[in-house]
Amino acid sequence: MPGRLAPSIRPRDAGPLLRGPHSGAAVAPLAAALADLVVDALLREVMLTPKPGLVDRRNTGSHRDMDVATFEASAAALRPGFAGFVTLGAGIAPLPPEAVLECARPVGLACERAMLAATGGVNTHKGSIFAFGLLLTAVGRLWAAGLPVDADAVCDEVARIAAGLVARELRRPGEPRTAGERLFRRHGLTGARGEAESGFATVRYRALPVLERALAEGRDTDTALAAAFLHLLAHNADTNLAARGGIGGLGFARAAAVRLLQAGGVDAADYAARLCALDDAFIARNLSPGGSADLLAVAWTLHRLPFVLRDGPPARTW
Repeated sequence: MPGRLAPSIRPRDAGPLLRGPHSGAAVAPLAAALADLVVDALLREVMLTPKPGLVDRRNTGSHRDMDVATFEASAAALRPGFAGFVTLGAGIAPLPPEAVLECARPVGLACERAMLAATGGVNTHKGSIFAFGLLLTAVGRLWAAGLPVDADAVCDEVARIAAGLVARELRRPGEPRTAGERLFRRHGLTGARGEAESGFATVRYRALPVLERALAEGRDTDTALAAAFLHLLAHNADTNLAARGGIGGLGFARAAAVRLLQAGGVDAADYAARLCALDDAFIARNLSPGGSADLLAVAWTLHRLPFVLRDGPPARTW
């Protein structure tokens, strides 16, 4: 992919996290490093400020039951579960992709319980648990099989694992039972399931190239993440927005992001003021692009993944 900064890591030229026998004991350092990476990604996402309608250091967005501290507690509580997904993936590497979701479900449910216990019952990261459950399990499977581990390989494996998910969970007969099913029936929105089934296509072909191009140009991390987030907001059919504001709310958010991009995006002289005004407009409409926030964390993780495999985990800031 043009502008890709991250190296493609293969076992023969990898750092210590990819060398050695692929045994249960050997997977532990890998699982710990990747769990640290994902927690780092989640914290970078929540600290990025401003983000329209989302919890950040400016305000709590369109939310009244959570703040930055809630997200910090949740992310820390999820670390063992994230490591568990990697370990699981390595252990079930011989299984066909279609068998993986059922195996991963108990780990995901345990993560949800840990999140709710840490936040007093607040759903801060349910979408992230789904996305990173797939991503980390995919990494574990590739690693255990001795295959290349980079953004493209991981996304391809996620697509194989999630194949048919939309048909099974959104196209089932009868009355729709969830908000996701209703949005699919009415508007064809596939949400997190569709993004997973596509192998994180919106991340892979929208957010990640923008993020890596900005970093290659020497932008600081927050500016690069802001640029990637703006592209996600413009291009992601975020079901969180549609659930809160209807299809009109989704359209409003995407159109606003497109206008900001057309005005120069993060390079616009009044970018910060425009984004703060958009934050206020989202809050007035009770809009929160939580799906795009999840995908921003995925983008950062995919960008950093090969570096972590080569050099080790990021320095902890929590």
